[in-house]
Amino acid sequence: MIGVLLVVVLLLVVGGCVCVVWAERGGPAWVRAVSRATLGAGEATRRAARRRAIAERRRPNSSGDTD
Repeated sequence: MIGVLLVVVLLLVVGGCVCVVWAERGGPAWVRAVSRATLGAGEATRRAARRRAIAERRRPNSSGDTD
């Protein structure tokens, strides 16, 4: 079941990337819409990862490990 979900997510990502390339070459309106959604999701993911990294740097090490 998880494998099927991962395949679906992979197909959505590849399809989004294809739409971004096609939209750059002047594709139809629905391709440009999918392209904007794909680029927006990528930007949101980057922002979330950046916030998570900043939060982890600010958090004190509570496990007792020394780095």
